[in-house]
Amino acid sequence: MGILGWIVLGLIIGALAKLVMPGRDPGGVIVTMLIGVVGAILGGLLGNLLFGGGLEDFFSLRTWLLALIGSLIVLAAYRVVSGRRAVR
Repeated sequence: MGILGWIVLGLIIGALAKLVMPGRDPGGVIVTMLIGVVGAILGGLLGNLLFGGGLEDFFSLRTWLLALIGSLIVLAAYRVVSGRRAVR
């Protein structure tokens, strides 16, 4: 998958992750896209470790599910880190 594919996947998956886990998050479109891209990479790594296969084609259901799971993990971690920062 090319760089443009990763960016598009990251933007869509980041938005889906925020839709699945609603709440107030600092950051706009760029943060959403970064969460999605990092989540897709994390999901691909986890899928490769657990199932022996990571991300495939852009239109593969496995790619989208792994990217969403990874993005949810990254979003949860982002909320924990940004929540601690706000308390100080």
